Amino acid sequence: MPSLVVHYAFVGLLAATLLGAAFDRRSLLLSLVVVTIPDLDAFIALFSQYGHRTATTNLVIPAIVAGGLAVDLYVRDESYIRSRWGAYGVRVAWFCVLVYAVGHVLFDAVAGGANLLWPIHDEFYVIRGKLELSTQRGIVQTFVEWETEAAASGGSGGGASPSLRSLGNTSTVQMDTGVDPTPGQAEPENVDRIFPVARGGWQLFLLVFGTLATAARLVMGYDLPEE
Repeated sequence: MPSLVVHYAFVGLLAATLLGAAFDRRSLLLSLVVVTIPDLDAFIALFSQYGHRTATTNLVIPAIVAGGLAVDLYVRDESYIRSRWGAYGVRVAWFCVLVYAVGHVLFDAVAGGANLLWPIHDEFYVIRGKLELSTQRGIVQTFVEWETEAAASGGSGGGASPSLRSLGNTSTVQMDTGVDPTPGQAEPENVDRIFPVARGGWQLFLLVFGTLATAARLVMGYDLPEE
């Protein structure tokens, strides 16, 4: 599972790439604060079963925020965000919704699992699959699984479903953290609290080069040097 600093590196890379002229220290700092919020459920897990990767790591929260943002920008006669911060505020606001949903929640779902639709639907899902080119089988992918109705229910025809694998719900799945290393159990006196930095080469790669790219973007800006 990606650590918080890996999330930071990924979001810094997204900010350097997508924010354009709105990229500065303030927008970068705000996006880093936003991508931290989902991990607050590590502390909620200390007193509730709806804890890590559930209470704040879901797609319902950014969907609600996106709805409120759309109302402010496109329904109200005068938008609060646009009138106070202009185009800069609009771009940063939408980017922060993206950061929450993609930079943390879906990233967690790919890297280990998350309760994506809580509290509407209590189920942990992990996104798994592969995409490859075979000289004998052509394009092979398992991210979207095709199933015939005959195989599924005895009918005919077919359909497609995303390759979301269920891990269970909050009554069966409790994810440990450095804050709560033994969720749902009495904590040993000499418990080992592990706060991961990079688990795997791909996370280390993203951490190092995402951080370097973000720093370079802060230093270079958009202006070309005079020859």
